[in-house]
Amino acid sequence: MTLIENLRAEARAAPESGIVAVMNRGRDRDGMIPLWAGEGDLPTPAFITDAAARALAGGETFYTWQKGIPELRQALARYYVRHFGKSFAEEEFIVTGSGMHAIQLALDAVAGNGDEVVYLSPAWPNFAAAAGVAGAVPVAVTLDQSGNGWSCDVGKIEAAITPRTKALFVNTPSNPTGWTAERETLQAILDLARERGLWIIADEIYSLFHYGDSRAPSFIDIMANEDRILFVNSFSKNWAMTGWRVGWIKTHPSLQQVFENLVQYSTSGVAQFMQRGAVVALDEGDAFIVEQVERARAARDLVCGILAATGRARFTVPQGAFYLFFAVDGITDSRAAAFDIVDRANVGLAPGTAFGPGGEAFLRLCFHRRLDQLEEAAHRLAKWMRTA
Repeated sequence: MTLIENLRAEARAAPESGIVAVMNRGRDRDGMIPLWAGEGDLPTPAFITDAAARALAGGETFYTWQKGIPELRQALARYYVRHFGKSFAEEEFIVTGSGMHAIQLALDAVAGNGDEVVYLSPAWPNFAAAAGVAGAVPVAVTLDQSGNGWSCDVGKIEAAITPRTKALFVNTPSNPTGWTAERETLQAILDLARERGLWIIADEIYSLFHYGDSRAPSFIDIMANEDRILFVNSFSKNWAMTGWRVGWIKTHPSLQQVFENLVQYSTSGVAQFMQRGAVVALDEGDAFIVEQVERARAARDLVCGILAATGRARFTVPQGAFYLFFAVDGITDSRAAAFDIVDRANVGLAPGTAFGPGGEAFLRLCFHRRLDQLEEAAHRLAKWMRTA
């Protein structure tokens, strides 16, 4: 028996990222315009990095609170008052080593070997993969796509529930589709979860990246205090902090000790100097978020206009997040297309095959970058479409 055969089956089955595979194909090419990853092109602003640097220089390099320093949990409470109009105690927040870590801890808490977790697809692939590694079974329910855009049929979620189902994973606004649940859809999902005794893992990382009048609708708008909802979130997107790997869970205060224990036995906490930067991001970063969203809105409109003019690109203008999930008439294998686009257009996109059922014919373009670069990338893609 080989070494790899002695590993857990769940570890052996963990899939290679379909996004990283394309990145590895083109990341070192001269002139490459990389639109494959889910991040913008701005570095973390100085008002955040300066706070972390001061804390680092001041010697804040020791073990710290597993659940997060009190100042950061209090800042999270203030953030929710400003943006969601709800007051929560600091005991309702757990600081994690990234949004991905928050998802892993939520899964650890509610689903185990053989349990099922229903999620909406196309979806960011890391959730389903993390569920599989944990021994749970991810069950995809595809969003519907039509000329009116992406939508969620809650009846399909209900049909996917079995006696083994423990949780529903809901990401809205969605990566990769940009689908944004209306309040009525969230209410229907919450009613279903209540009726069946299920947990909801709510990934609302893109709540403020919403192109309506304000933030996206949230389960926070409709939930009761005792509802079984775990909110997972990250500092990565709002404040250009993808490389920091800091996130949080918002949960019922009675669960704080459980999640503190889970942090203890995974990362043992986030570096305190990084948490100081996160405090400042929350308290002083609202104007930066507004600038980010408006920048992304202009980029979305630019790219959509150029690709629509080709007559071959099919898409719904996204309501939220910062991705364009589009199909090209005549193209059915998005993985092969993504590699071909790297080779012939020198543009990096993520293949829809990486995002699970319902995404196979699509490509994902991250438009959270400067306009001149996006304009060049869109024209290169339009040229590729003329010959593909």
